[in-house]
Amino acid sequence: MPFILAAANSATALHESIATMPEYRRWLQPGGTFFFTVVTYERRPFLTEPRARKCLSQAIREIRSKRPFTVTAMVMLPEHLHCVWELPPGDADFSTRWQLIKSRFDRLWLPPKTKSPHEVWQPRFWEHCVRNEKDLKRHVDYIHWNPVKHGHVTRARDWPYSTFKRFVKMGEYDINWGQAEPATLANWTLPQE
Repeated sequence: MPFILAAANSATALHESIATMPEYRRWLQPGGTFFFTVVTYERRPFLTEPRARKCLSQAIREIRSKRPFTVTAMVMLPEHLHCVWELPPGDADFSTRWQLIKSRFDRLWLPPKTKSPHEVWQPRFWEHCVRNEKDLKRHVDYIHWNPVKHGHVTRARDWPYSTFKRFVKMGEYDINWGQAEPATLANWTLPQE
């Protein structure tokens, strides 16, 4: 697979900030499948509020109409979200999509005529390039197990802000899946946690 390693900082900026900031690199795979974690500023718990869900849904829908991608799986928790996207062939630009989604959400979420910048999101996000079917299964399971892991519910089916029930309808899960930690996640955590 042709991977392109892209540095987030220019050489000059990196040289100037090397003592204070790590060098962020993102793996870009055109047409790839990616797992993302996006967190609210200071982990403020608002994403599951009805208005926030509506704003995020609208932002994603608008950006997808301009820059297509497929949302394979997703979960929203009060202060963060996880999702898996598949990008179109020849396209690896998930960063611009996230920038546009966050920006559109901000315009929908913040009061009209807000002049001063408000912190809504953490400035970055975490991504992982999905390597194969086993890796995809593990990340989709992680997404749907996440509300149970964080103590919001005791069963995955009880969390309304995820794609779990869609996966049940597709036959990928039994409705009772996620009452105990899935075998695919035993002794495994995301590197950033």
